[in-house]
This record gives sequence, structure tokens and C-alpha cells, in this order.
Amino acid sequence: MAGNSFGQLFRITTFGESHGEAIGVIIDGCPAQLPVDLEYIQSELDKRRPGQSKITTQRKESDTVQILSGIFDGKTTGTPIAMLIPNEDQRSKDYSHNVDVFRPSHADYTYQAKYGIRDHRGGGRSSARETAARVAAGAIAKLLLKTQGIDVVAHVSSVGRINAPNIEISDAQEFIDEREKNIVRCADPATAEEMIAHIDAVRKSGDTVGGKVTCFIKNCPVGLGEPVFDKLHADLGKAMLSINAVHGFEYGSGFEGSEMNGSEHNDLFIKNSKGEIMTRTNFSGGIQGGISNGMPIEFRVAFKPVATIMQSQPTVDSKGNEAEISGKGRHDPCVVPRAVPIVEAMAALVIADHWLRNRNSVLS
Repeated sequence: MAGNSFGQLFRITTFGESHGEAIGVIIDGCPAQLPVDLEYIQSELDKRRPGQSKITTQRKESDTVQILSGIFDGKTTGTPIAMLIPNEDQRSKDYSHNVDVFRPSHADYTYQAKYGIRDHRGGGRSSARETAARVAAGAIAKLLLKTQGIDVVAHVSSVGRINAPNIEISDAQEFIDEREKNIVRCADPATAEEMIAHIDAVRKSGDTVGGKVTCFIKNCPVGLGEPVFDKLHADLGKAMLSINAVHGFEYGSGFEGSEMNGSEHNDLFIKNSKGEIMTRTNFSGGIQGGISNGMPIEFRVAFKPVATIMQSQPTVDSKGNEAEISGKGRHDPCVVPRAVPIVEAMAALVIADHWLRNRNSVLS
């Protein structure tokens, strides 16, 4: 199966299925002598792992990462980094009801049509279980970016029609500390309580709900991104849209910008007290002409409601006969609380890759 690798210089390849022995990732292109904090990598995986709270799936996985290669004496060696995460709590019997029946809005039909075979146990390779490998790789990318003072932070900015107010970030760690005080991972405490109550009510009714994650990239230097096909926002968009259940991506002013006049939308250049060029506003979302301009990069990612609902729905079987299916097993009523570290990881992978590529853009 093609399409399992991402990035050019900082490149990852993930492998494994939801109900296989393990999932994992190989990172190629990470510079040597980067200090690797295993506790930090595990803490990132802990934010994504299942079974965290009443508003997430109750599948119990420790997501304990094993580093098999590429690290010596606590530092990267410049060789491929292999990371493995065993699957510990598979319950394949939970999926015996859909061996020959297609679940609505899942990848069952498309995989069967494309390959002539599919792993019905949790969707196999199409399962969001695969994203744990991305988070592990993204943690390495974030450690690399931290050496340059670049921070990638995100939070849940909406659940259904409940929207958090816009939040300014002065300190990345303070933002993360505030976000982690609640199980929905929203940095606004009052909105978080509303979101949690709504998700819990939806869960009890056997239904699911979508939401949005807003991500900020702080202290990104000017010049990352390529001018035509590898624009920075294009690569960020591809990264986000590769995440399970993502149905939308917008950066800066996004779709609202289409309703503004140019005189309102233009980001006027100024020089700050440090003599640095910046803009009065940031409708560009930190990216102009596909290249970072030094302002904070801000984008939003929209997640659809989880397709598996605990209600009976009409469908068809592999022969096209009418059938009925009802969700079973352990599933998230809303993916966005666990999607926060995935969004951060994919953003970090994009920025790390473009940072490495940009080092060769000017003869020094």
C-alpha cells in the first residue's frame, strides 16, 4: 500500500493495524546529536492514548513506546529511528458483526473496492489507532524545533456549536498547563465545562459529535515554505487532512476572509521596538506567498462526528443486499480531545521538514 510516508528531509513511515501486534514508525533524516527525552515522548503519547476519561473510548492501551534504533547515550545518531508501540487491548470479537457489512461513513467499502480485501477488525490500517505512531514521531520533531525556540501548541476550540473565545498565547507552557486542567483540552475553563457536559450527553444518547482544534506555531522563523507546490500552508493542510475524521482546514482568516475587503484584510507592515519587521494584524496566519513571515502561524482543523454510533442504521452487505448495523465495541463520542496531540505532531513534522529544507536556501 502506497502513501504511508510523509515529509522530504525529515521523513516518517508508519506501519501496523488497529488489531495487529503493534504499530510503529521509522523516522529518517533527523539530525544527529539531538537530545532525546523519552519521558517527554511518552507524555505526548499519554495525551492521545485511549481510556483517559468518560468522554473517550474505553479501550485500555498504555501506548508504551519502545525505541529500537537511532538513539545512543540519549542522543540521536543520524541513522533511522525506529519506534514501536505494542497493541495490548484488542477485542477483535467486537467487530464480528461487520465482517460482511459496510459501516456507514467508514472506510469499509472503499478499502474493499480498492484492494479486494479489508481488515474488518477496527478498520485495520484505516483506524485512528495508527495516529499514535505519528504522535511518537511528532514528539521527536517537537524536540528538534525546541532547540530553535519554536513551540507548537493546540487546544479544542469548539465542540458541536459550542465555541471557545479567541485566546492569545504569551507563554506556550502556561497555555498547555491551562489546557491540561480539563479532560476536553480546551484552554478556556468555562467553555470546557460546557463542552464536557455536551459530549457526555451525546454519548449517553448513543450518538457522536464533531469539533475543531486550533493550533498555534510560535516563534517560527521567516522563510519556511516553498513558493509554488510546497507552500507551507499547503503542506500543513495536507498533514491535517491526512488525520482520520478531518473534514476541513483553514489558516489565518480562513473562510471568513472571503467576506472581507482587501483594505480590511491586508496585514500592514510595521517595525517593532526591537527593530523587527512584523504586521499590525495577522489575517495571513503567519504565512504569505506560501512562506512563513515570522508572525505566529495559526490554523484550525475541523473534525466530523465519529462514524460509529450506538444506534441501528440501514446499510448494505458486500453483495449489495440491504442490511442493518448497530455500533458495538469501544469508540470515542467525540475525537477532538485526543486529536490535540495528533494535530500538534503533524504540524511539528511539517515545520521540522521545512526548517531542514530551508537551511540550504541561501549560500552561506
